[in-house]
Amino acid sequence: MSTTLDIRNLHVQVEGKEIIKGLSLTVRGGEVHAIMGPNGSGKSTLAYTLTGHPRYEVTEGSVTLNGQDLLAMEADARSRAGMFLAFQYPSEVPGVSVANFLRTAINARRGEGDEISVMEFARKLRAKMAMLEMDDAFAGRYLNEGFSGGEKKRNEILQMAMLEPKVAILDEADSGLDIDALKIVANGVNQLRNPELGVIVITHYQRILRYLKPDVVHVLMNGQIVHSGGDELAEALEEKGYDWIKEDVNGR
Repeated sequence: MSTTLDIRNLHVQVEGKEIIKGLSLTVRGGEVHAIMGPNGSGKSTLAYTLTGHPRYEVTEGSVTLNGQDLLAMEADARSRAGMFLAFQYPSEVPGVSVANFLRTAINARRGEGDEISVMEFARKLRAKMAMLEMDDAFAGRYLNEGFSGGEKKRNEILQMAMLEPKVAILDEADSGLDIDALKIVANGVNQLRNPELGVIVITHYQRILRYLKPDVVHVLMNGQIVHSGGDELAEALEEKGYDWIKEDVNGR
């Protein structure tokens, strides 16, 4: 069955303040959707809501993943169902190596009695690291400790590659990256694209979209998707900002 994430009339509040105000979006396997918008428009709120952060309260609407009620699941169950979030600011975890973290995460998804073997894990990890142009020694480093911005983002994409989610949300995966790291991260995402994986890319900038080539670009403003289009929309936003979108929305 092809992946389908279906969001309908979603309303979300944080500490009593409504942030998402009736958002609807459908993401299917094989598609890359870019979400752009000014600061405070609700982009990260959407990401954290979909992956089950307890601070974000859904007051109305529905979210299903392949027909399953995502909102009825705790965060760990959503992960096992196939949701994945690449963080904008990944946390450091001293004392836990990248390899140990990834193997533990994979086994948590697979469940007791279906753990990945040491040999299978090692083969898979080497292959995914080679795809992302990562040195083998990286696997032995403590998770995100002392990592550069580019290394942190590449490590997030490595997690995505190893966990093989159905829907991956990349929250500003391009922030803090130089052009070489940006190309490597985008190339890794492109290599992972397949009919079973839907991708949501949250970004302020058009530059990563030059390499990812999204199927659809959405503008999120005041908690709603107010405009959708193709690559040309991202280019227009880069050139002109959001004022013309605001004027269009206010004139409706």
